[in-house]
Amino acid sequence: MNVIPTALPEVLLIEPKVFGDARGFFMESWNEARFNEALGRDVHFVQDNHSRSSRGVLRGLHYQLHPHAQGKLVRCVTGSVFDVAVDMRRSSANFGRWVGYELSAENQRQLWIPPGFAHGFVVTSETADFLYKTSGRYAPECEGAVRWDDPTISIAWPLGDITPQLSAKDVAAPLLADARTFD
Repeated sequence: MNVIPTALPEVLLIEPKVFGDARGFFMESWNEARFNEALGRDVHFVQDNHSRSSRGVLRGLHYQLHPHAQGKLVRCVTGSVFDVAVDMRRSSANFGRWVGYELSAENQRQLWIPPGFAHGFVVTSETADFLYKTSGRYAPECEGAVRWDDPTISIAWPLGDITPQLSAKDVAAPLLADARTFD
């Protein structure tokens, strides 16, 4: 696997080694020992999630606070998404900064989003199947969110003329200045 640093040092773009021929392809999508070696620390995943969405669906920006903070290893297995991580740690020099990458069935890329970061994505294909592993269980009392269109964060979502489809929870998410954050 090829691990690519991002502008947010804790967030990593991962390109698995893909072996393809006329029959299709094979890739190792997850290997605990290799992943932990690349991170330089042990991460244990406790839950796998799968979502299917149509073009223009925007999910996020979500995170879990302590004591149930989650890291996420995300990938798109059908279609394509623009995937975003935002630093939510007030003590970080990168607080409020974001990185975003296309994740698709074609490029097979994955993104590691550690605890302390919000996560969201918008579907850029007709439909997309999105899979992610989490390092902590879902705990509603620790759930955090920040508005997808917060002008302080200023994410350059590739929407073109598409009006994003949002959940009621995401419409009501607070701005960064009012959001619950990490210290």
